[in-house]
Amino acid sequence: MLRFLIGTTFVLGVFCTAAVAAPLKLTPANPQPASVKSGLDVSYGYSETKFKTLSRAKQIHAANPQRGEPLRGLDYREKEFGELNLTATQPWYFAARIKGYYRFDAPGVYDIEMFTNDGLDASIGGQQVGYFSGIQGCEGTVVTQVEAPVAGWYDLDILYYQNAGTSCLMMKAGPTGQKRSWVPNSAFGR
Repeated sequence: MLRFLIGTTFVLGVFCTAAVAAPLKLTPANPQPASVKSGLDVSYGYSETKFKTLSRAKQIHAANPQRGEPLRGLDYREKEFGELNLTATQPWYFAARIKGYYRFDAPGVYDIEMFTNDGLDASIGGQQVGYFSGIQGCEGTVVTQVEAPVAGWYDLDILYYQNAGTSCLMMKAGPTGQKRSWVPNSAFGR
């Protein structure tokens, strides 16, 4: 009986670990866009006071969204205290809704890591690939493993917020088992 329980526990443990470790299956944009401009669309919501959560960022953005100049991609390295971030018109206390596409050049399994200062809720192809609700320096989120079933464009949707101080928003990606690299701006479109 003890062997049966140990064996059953082992099999269930392996099954549960495999289920948890399976890559998130992405859905390609449907239809695939016929033509794509470089960059990403963005709109901003501004606040006059600090806020520290994604739920508050959603409220701020929803209250009065303002269209911003398109982003060049997601290569926004760490900015110093008081410098403008992204294409926002004030250095802090803002929420940004970023929309567009991300291109996978080949089908396969990839690892994605977002870097953010401060909060972020990022999705590609209908799956969450980055999340942090709080205040932090420019740090990576948990690495997320995804499966792109085909080469092509995938919908990208990000809610990002900047509270105060320094700021950044970047992305690393690469095939699973290989080194992740900073994603070039050319991989994004709108």
